[in-house]
Amino acid sequence: MQVSPPSLLNTASTIQSILRPRLPFRFILIPPPRYFLPHLNSLFPPSRTSPSKPNPLFRTPNLTAMYSTAKSKAISADSSPDHVAGNWYSVPDLRLRDHRFSVPLDYSRNQSYTTTTPKISIFAREVVAAGKEDQSLPYLLYLQGGPGFESPRPTEASGWIGKACEEYRVILLDQRGTGLSTPLTPSSMLQLKSAEEQASYLCHFRADNIVQDAEFIRKCIVPDGGPWTVLGQSYGGFCIVTYLSFAPHGLKQALITGGIPPIRSGCSAEAVYRACFEQIVHQNEKFYERFPLDIEIVQDVVKHLAETGGVRLPSGGILTPRGLQILGLTALGSSTGFERLHYMLERVWDPVIVPGERKRISYNFLNAYENWLSFDTNPLYALLHESIYCQGAASRWAAHRTRFEHESKFDAIKAAKEGRPVLFTGEMIFPWMFDEIHALSHFKDAAEILAEKENWPALYDTDALKNNQVPVAASVYYEDVYVNFKLAMETASQIAGIRLWITNEYMHSGLRDGGGVVLDHLFGLLNGKKPLF
Repeated sequence: MQVSPPSLLNTASTIQSILRPRLPFRFILIPPPRYFLPHLNSLFPPSRTSPSKPNPLFRTPNLTAMYSTAKSKAISADSSPDHVAGNWYSVPDLRLRDHRFSVPLDYSRNQSYTTTTPKISIFAREVVAAGKEDQSLPYLLYLQGGPGFESPRPTEASGWIGKACEEYRVILLDQRGTGLSTPLTPSSMLQLKSAEEQASYLCHFRADNIVQDAEFIRKCIVPDGGPWTVLGQSYGGFCIVTYLSFAPHGLKQALITGGIPPIRSGCSAEAVYRACFEQIVHQNEKFYERFPLDIEIVQDVVKHLAETGGVRLPSGGILTPRGLQILGLTALGSSTGFERLHYMLERVWDPVIVPGERKRISYNFLNAYENWLSFDTNPLYALLHESIYCQGAASRWAAHRTRFEHESKFDAIKAAKEGRPVLFTGEMIFPWMFDEIHALSHFKDAAEILAEKENWPALYDTDALKNNQVPVAASVYYEDVYVNFKLAMETASQIAGIRLWITNEYMHSGLRDGGGVVLDHLFGLLNGKKPLF
């Protein structure tokens, strides 16, 4: 319908006939042109009792009030002083809500609780299949690998999360110090002014306290504080073995993927690295067999770094030959690591566009190098890595000492000069990294204190494990670079009733790479659908 303004709008009957719907329809309010307003104001005069009150039909939305209302509604009825539960929101085929818990930094001090007892915030995300928010579902807690990495952020119902949500209410825990759980970042830790303060604070971020956090959360959200199922990937599996040792009453069943830890008393870090070197050499051989042209590329990069004394990284650190070798930390152990490293090396050099200029390592490569290592966002991994193996003994830079035993194979400069393949190192943290990686440089002294610390509390109870009553299933990856097969089997022999799936079909990242296959297989072991041999 065409309307010729303003003649057809001179009477109330005319506009009312236009606005009156003949059939149900969705009414969308559009601000009127200015020349309509006198006619509309005559139809809808201001309130006599409140002359200054704007016409309700054309009131501008109060976005501040809308936000305040939404914020107030985001506090669920399930909340308490130490637990705030948000409202549900959506990603494709999943419903999620956020939980925040106020827990003690040091649970041993919480026995004599005062208002000054330090607290930290722990974040967990509840995930269910769409439409199952109100259903009575069993709980499954997920513990991420690390140490020092947050839980995944779901974008859809896929992979193992989609599989788990078919039957469970999944709790994705950001372990303390990661993600949204009082994250320890290079910037936040600068609030701790001295190395002693930093080291003292960091001592509370190992598996023993992570398990205490899990128990705190379980009692808050599981109906009647009942037991739940736990799933741990890599370091998350280490945490589960701690859970089985000290709080098995909280567990209904446990699933471990690539994460059975060594449980020897003292510090087992040296034994771990010594056992892993053989597999690291093997993985290097497989990489260069796949990409033989990369042998010369890596040799040339090492020679360039040695001649120039290193190249400045975008963040301010320095890339040296030994720094280049730590790319193996990720490249040698994940399913697509070989390919990613190869494609990264493809762009290591800038093109020479001016004749006579010497070649340079490209910014693209240097930036990719730093992003690959992620120490700028997750420094906890480097700071606490060796301590996860310590019980009543110091690590004293075990990886550094063990590498020295294999220096003839891992001397990058010597290998490049002699025309041998330069070997990458594996999951190892070295003291010189706190000099060469800018994000870690502020914590060099704290790292030294932690490396010399001897009075680490126990992480495992072998007697409790030998008498375990919790159903446990674990995938053990035969060629795992991060969790040595022999050491994993040694520990498995001391956990009563554990059921193992030993495979070389997957690498350490099998839970992520296999979709729901790995999770389904482990559940099959527990419910009798898979053979035990």
